[in-house]
Amino acid sequence: MLHAELKHVKTRAIFDESARKDDEVFRMAVADLNLNNEILETEKITISVEFVDGNNPFQAVQEACELMNRGILALVSSIGCMSAGSLQSLADAMHIPHLFIQRAPAGTPRSSCTLASRSRQDDYTLFVRPPVYLNDVILQVVGEYSWQKFIIFYDQDYDIRGIQDFLDKTSQQGMDVSLQKVESNINMMITSMFRTMRVEELHRYRDTLRRAVLFMSPATAKAFITEVVETNLVAFDCHWIIINEEISDQDVQDLVIKSIGRLTLIRQTFPLPQNTSQRCVKHNHRINTSLCDPKDPKAQTLEITNRYIYDTVLLLANTFHRKLEDRKWHSMASLTCIRKNSKPWQGGRPMLDNVKKSGVSGLTGFLEFTDNGTNPNIYFEILGTNYGEDRGRGVSRLATWDPVHGLNGTLTDRKLENNMRGVVLRVVTILEEPFVMVSENVLGKPKKYQGYSIDVLDALSNYLGFKYEIYIAPDHKYGSQQADGFWNGLIGELVAKRADVGLSALTITPERESVVDFTTRYMDYSVGVLLRKAERTVDMFACLAPFDLSLWACIAGTVLLVGILVYLLNWLNPPRLPMGSVSSTTLYNSMWFVYGSFVQQGGEVPYTTLATRMMMGVWWLFALIVISSYTANLAAFLTITRIENSIQSLQDLSKQTELPYGTVLDSAVYEQVRSKAMNPFERDPMYSQMWRMINRTGGPDNNVEESKEGIRKVKSGRFAFVWDAAVLEYVAINDEDCSFYTVGNNAPDRGYGIAMQHGSPYRDIFSQRILELQQNGDMDILKLKWWPRDSPCDLYSAVHTKHRGGALDIHSFAGVFCVLAAGVLLSCLIAMVETWWTRRKGSRDDKEIDLEHLHRRVNSLCTEDDSPHKQFSTSSIDLTPLDMDSMPATRQALEQISDFRNTHITTTTFIPEQIQTLSRSLSAKAQQGFAFGPVPDHRTGGPFRQRAPNGGFFRSPIKTMSSIPYQPTPQPNFSYGNDPDRGTSI
Repeated sequence: MLHAELKHVKTRAIFDESARKDDEVFRMAVADLNLNNEILETEKITISVEFVDGNNPFQAVQEACELMNRGILALVSSIGCMSAGSLQSLADAMHIPHLFIQRAPAGTPRSSCTLASRSRQDDYTLFVRPPVYLNDVILQVVGEYSWQKFIIFYDQDYDIRGIQDFLDKTSQQGMDVSLQKVESNINMMITSMFRTMRVEELHRYRDTLRRAVLFMSPATAKAFITEVVETNLVAFDCHWIIINEEISDQDVQDLVIKSIGRLTLIRQTFPLPQNTSQRCVKHNHRINTSLCDPKDPKAQTLEITNRYIYDTVLLLANTFHRKLEDRKWHSMASLTCIRKNSKPWQGGRPMLDNVKKSGVSGLTGFLEFTDNGTNPNIYFEILGTNYGEDRGRGVSRLATWDPVHGLNGTLTDRKLENNMRGVVLRVVTILEEPFVMVSENVLGKPKKYQGYSIDVLDALSNYLGFKYEIYIAPDHKYGSQQADGFWNGLIGELVAKRADVGLSALTITPERESVVDFTTRYMDYSVGVLLRKAERTVDMFACLAPFDLSLWACIAGTVLLVGILVYLLNWLNPPRLPMGSVSSTTLYNSMWFVYGSFVQQGGEVPYTTLATRMMMGVWWLFALIVISSYTANLAAFLTITRIENSIQSLQDLSKQTELPYGTVLDSAVYEQVRSKAMNPFERDPMYSQMWRMINRTGGPDNNVEESKEGIRKVKSGRFAFVWDAAVLEYVAINDEDCSFYTVGNNAPDRGYGIAMQHGSPYRDIFSQRILELQQNGDMDILKLKWWPRDSPCDLYSAVHTKHRGGALDIHSFAGVFCVLAAGVLLSCLIAMVETWWTRRKGSRDDKEIDLEHLHRRVNSLCTEDDSPHKQFSTSSIDLTPLDMDSMPATRQALEQISDFRNTHITTTTFIPEQIQTLSRSLSAKAQQGFAFGPVPDHRTGGPFRQRAPNGGFFRSPIKTMSSIPYQPTPQPNFSYGNDPDRGTSI
């Protein structure tokens, strides 16, 4: 309240009880004007300030009425909208000029006061602060940024009705706008969100936070930004707009330091003269240097209401000065507002008109009023930062805004396109074949890396133009959340902002996505199992494998049965064989013939009867089918090795307990098995059984710290390693011994992605480029480099198998050689037994010959030799009867041909040279021990020149020697006498 008199101007002011700084500036303004003799020459201003509760309109009216009783020229107030409405009604009733400076509670953005309509002629309230244009400014800014979806945060002191018009316009334009109130306890609010939201909801909420508008005080904005950054709710790809008229330079610096991503600030600004010497000189008044110098600390902390307070006092002083000069000063009103018949001040309208016509340059620029009592002069500046990782990045003015010209400047929410040149990314990785491997490690030089993930990163780098520096996570882990809430490993490096990109065989999981961002998957992921192939055992009887044991027994029995049947058929109907045939139809020969035909070696026994030929024809057809089936099945058994009871799927692995298995502790696979086994709503029996094995004794027994350790355990012993199927396939393909095979789930349930800090500005452009690589087929080419289709190892066979077209080894024929060796040994054994038996039998034979019996036999044979059809061999020798008896040692040199049919005579052929020597020796013995008389020389012809039908010599089985007189037999008319080398004797 400003109260002035002609000689002694008394000033009264009503301020909100929280506006202590308004009181300080008010006193400084009065002090400055009292020193300015150009404005107030003979008058001096004295002040009296009253503070009221801004939410108590009755108190404000009561204080105003008390001041009116003392006399009043104009009413000045710095208070909220609630009390301002009451003061407006009072001023209109009493015709008192009311200069109202709207003050927002606790520094929050202003909302338009719902006061009486400005069209009434009896409106005595002047609005020193311009109308609220925040809705118009923010609508144009978000339109320039092309935002279609964002969230508005407002603090508890902000009147949400102030943005109702803005919400209506955004809805008409099709924008998706959300509202959320920020509580006074921000930490509790965010903690409650983490506790109540599911992972999927929290992830969607983070996406919403990428674009936000903050209607709150600078202090609340600082606390809120600090909390959401520390809890990883926002990241470097976020863009937030903070709009508030009351944002100081210090507030701007603090907000930029605490925020990440892009930040845009909209605040009210006041024009400053280009000439710094004129900043504190305003027409006929010099403003206090502490208030007008931008470099002065006090000036930097001035609130907007403080500036308007100073300019209001300056405006009224100039108005009083002009009234005194024009001699149009009206007496001060001394009014009472309690009585019903109180009359308004008569000089109120002229005073109001003089105030409207006045104008003054001050701390807020040029203060003036329009016909409707508003201050039209307001300017906004739009400050902003670019996307980046440096929290201390600079701030620049992007544009300005005023009600007349609108937006002056260009605002674009420029995203990263196909140009990241000059950007150097810090990449953290984990060594995992074949995704990331060290290709070169030279002492003193940076390590060089290779692998499938490195190839993908290089493809992105070549296209986008960025460079990268790569390092390995200190603890060599992918990362998991610890008991204290912090993350370790590769994920921990990203959460702690020590790396920009995480790259390896990194799978996308909900837990990881809650703290970091992932690009779209560049390769599908599934869980697999690495197992050691079974060693091929040497089966000595693999040649018998094509047929079952029962089938072999049936075949052997069939051979015996058919042999017996053939013998019986020939016994019942003996075949007529030609004279001189060497074959016989004994049971032994029948068996041998049937076996020989079965193994396709033929036979020598002629079967001429129809029944026998019919039997053998059917037998040969049977043998052909059996041998063909055996040959075909044997080829398959020699090239394909079967294994029984092998593990061919995850289900097979989970059902057995003999083979232990495990995975890497605290890995994605470990958590996946645990979550699916422990989740009561999605419990999978297969994963429950796997979890019991993996978590046996708490986990350390069957699990490993690194994947390489798990691969070594599979290589060295009985162990199955559960891990990423892609990694296991690469290990199996590149194993030198091809000793591994893999099984797994063919349906991928997740994928491999590139991890980044939450909200990274590079996520979208990386994902877009990965999709292009997949669409063009470049990703498949990179994959074939590390997982070739023509692998020398079979990934899915549980045993060592031969390559197609490979040579068979000794193991395939070991059984055949064993059968051959057994046959050779058995033959040798039989030969030894036969030799022993022959010698033992020969030692007991008598050396004498029953010559009488022999004589009868010879005579009968000689009689038969006269038949003209007898054929004689041209290869015969002569031997006397005594020569035969004297040759026990030479019997082994005789070659037995065959048994003569239906007789007990054996035909034997002698070599002539041997017989000549033996004949001479035996003849000498005969002259000494026998009195047969002279023995004629067998070379000159003799009585025993007859030969056997087969050209050999008949030997009688009679073992007892009998002495019979020698009787010559008639000599046939054969011309043998002149053959010195041939003859037959008995």
